[in-house]
Amino acid sequence: MTSTARAAQDAGPGPASTDSVSGPAGPGRGRWLGVLHRHRSDLVVCLLFLLLAGWLTAGMWPAPGARVLALNPEDQALYEWFLAVDSRILHGDFSLLSDRLNAPDGVNLMANTTVIALGFLLAPITLTFGAPVTFALLVAGNLAGTAIAWYLLFNRLLGARRLAAALGGGLCGFGPGMISQSNSHLHMTAQWLVPVLIWLVVRMARAADPQARPDRPGVDRRRVVTSAAWLAAGVSVQVFVGEEVLYLTAVAMIVFVLAYAAVHWRLALRVLPGFLAGMLLAVALAVPVLAYPLWFQFAGPQSVPNGMFSPHYFYADLASWPAISPMSVAGSPEAARLTTGPAEYNTFLGWPLLLAAVLAAGWLIRRPVVVGCLASGLVMAALSLGPTVVVDREQTGVTGPYSLLLGVPVVDGALPMRFALALLPLIATILVLAVDHGLAAPERSVRIMVPAAAVVALLPVFPAQLPTTVRPPVPQFITAGHWRDCVEPGGVLVPVPLPTPKEPWPMRWAVAADAAFALPEGFFIGPYAANGEASMGTYKQPTSQLLTEVSKNGGVPVINQEQRDQARRDIEFWGASCVVLADDAAQVASLRATLEALLGPGTRVADAWIWRV
Repeated sequence: MTSTARAAQDAGPGPASTDSVSGPAGPGRGRWLGVLHRHRSDLVVCLLFLLLAGWLTAGMWPAPGARVLALNPEDQALYEWFLAVDSRILHGDFSLLSDRLNAPDGVNLMANTTVIALGFLLAPITLTFGAPVTFALLVAGNLAGTAIAWYLLFNRLLGARRLAAALGGGLCGFGPGMISQSNSHLHMTAQWLVPVLIWLVVRMARAADPQARPDRPGVDRRRVVTSAAWLAAGVSVQVFVGEEVLYLTAVAMIVFVLAYAAVHWRLALRVLPGFLAGMLLAVALAVPVLAYPLWFQFAGPQSVPNGMFSPHYFYADLASWPAISPMSVAGSPEAARLTTGPAEYNTFLGWPLLLAAVLAAGWLIRRPVVVGCLASGLVMAALSLGPTVVVDREQTGVTGPYSLLLGVPVVDGALPMRFALALLPLIATILVLAVDHGLAAPERSVRIMVPAAAVVALLPVFPAQLPTTVRPPVPQFITAGHWRDCVEPGGVLVPVPLPTPKEPWPMRWAVAADAAFALPEGFFIGPYAANGEASMGTYKQPTSQLLTEVSKNGGVPVINQEQRDQARRDIEFWGASCVVLADDAAQVASLRATLEALLGPGTRVADAWIWRV
C-alpha cells in the first residue's frame, strides 16, 4: 500500500461523516470532533510520549522548588538563573549583557549556553510559579516535544506507518544521549525545532525540482520563497534556543545532502539552481535578525575568543559505543568510567541497537535516504572521537578526524563527544524505514520479525527515571522579601560565601527573587583566563577568597586594618549595598565572626545576618 493510500485510510471518514458527528451541537463542534477522530492515533502516540516524559521526570514533581536533579545540580542552578533573567523581559528589564551576575562587569548571555527564546516564551510561568517550575517543565517538555516532532516528520514526510514512526520518534526523544543531556542541559535537549528545519529544507528541495509537478512543469517559486522565509525564522529561533544543536544539525545535514546527491545525482542537478536560490534567500532573511546578536556573542562586551572546553578531554571513548548507558534500564554504573560525567552519555547506544542499525542499513542500502544517513552517521561518529582515538581509556595514538578542526575559530568550540548526538535521528531514520518496509512485506513472518527485532534492540536503552534529591531551601530572608530592605531592585547583594562554578548555590537566592538584584562573581563563561580567553567564572577578590577559605576550613582568622580596608574596596568594586550571611551557611559562626571583624556588628533579619554598607 502506498503512503498516500495509507494516509487516506488513516484519515478516517471524510466530510460527510464529520457532519454526522456534529449533530445538534452545530458544524463548528463537529469539525473539531472530526479532526480529533481522524488524528486519534497521532494523539495517542503524543500522549504516550508526554506520559513517558512525565514519568522520567517524576522525581521533580509535584514540588520542583523542593527537588533538584541529583547528577548535575550545579548546571540546574545556572539554568534556573538564566530563566529568571529571561523573565525580566516582561518588566522591560533585559539585556544581552546581564548586570545581574558578575557585578560590576556582567555576563554576556550570548557567549553562554542560554535558552533565551524559551525563557521569553515561558516568562509568565517563571514570574508566577518560579524558575524551578519552568525548568522542570522544560526538562520534560524537551523530551516529549522532540519525540513528537520526529514522529510527525517520520509519519508525514517519509510516509512511515505509525508504529515505525513512533519507534523512531521515541529513540530521537528518549535515546541515551537525550536522557543524559536532560541532566540540566536544556540547550541540548530542546531539539523539537530540528525536524521542522529538516522538513523546510526538504520542502524547498521539492519545490525547486522543475519535474516535481507533471501538470505544471517548472520550479514552484512561491513554495521556494515561503520555505526560505520559514527556514530563516526557524534558524533564528534555534540560535536563541541552542546554537550547538543548530551547528550539529547543519553539519549532519550537509554530509547527508552530499551523500544523497551523489547517489541521486540527476535529481540533484535538476534541483540545485532553485535550491541554492532558496538557501541564499534564507540566509539573506536571517542575517538582519542574527547579525547583532552574533556580533555581540563574538565581539561584544564580556565575549570570549575561544571555546571553553578542551577537545582533548571531551571526546568519545570508542569502547563507549557498544556499552549501555548507566541511565538506561539495562545499563551498569561501571560504564560511567568511559565518559566525563552523567550529562555526557552521548555514545552509549549499546551493541543491540548498533547491530540492528547496521543490519537495517545493509538491508535498505539501495535507498538514497539510507545512504545519506549512513554517510552522515559515520562522519559524526568519527568526529565524536576527538583529536586522538581512545579505546577503553587508553590512548591509541591514532589521529581522529576532529584534529582537522583544531584551531578553526568557532568550529573547534563544539565538544567532540556531542557530535554523537546526531546519530540518534540518523539511526532512527534507518530503523523507521526498515520497520515500515517490514510491515509492508507480503510474508507474515517478516511483518512480525522486523518490528520485533527493532523493539528488542531498543529495549536495553529504554530510559530510567532521572535521579533527583532534596533541594536545600532558600533563606526566608529572600523568600519573604526582606532583601528589599537591604538592597534596592537592580542593586548588588553579596551572599557569603560568594557563588562559584562549583558551588553556585547563592544564585538560587537571585532566582527566588526573579533576578531583581545582582550578585558578584558566580557561575558563567567569561573572558578571565590568560590573554582574555574563556574561563569558567572569574577571579576572586581578596575578601571573597578570605570568606571562601573560612567557609571551607572554619576558624576565625586574625583580621587587621589592611584587610578591613580591602573589604571596603572590594565592596565598592562590586557596587554592593548589602552583605548577607544565612543561617544555613557552612561554618556560619566562623563566618559571622570574620564579617564582624571586617565590617563591624551585623543586624539580625529573619534567618540571616546582614551588613548594610
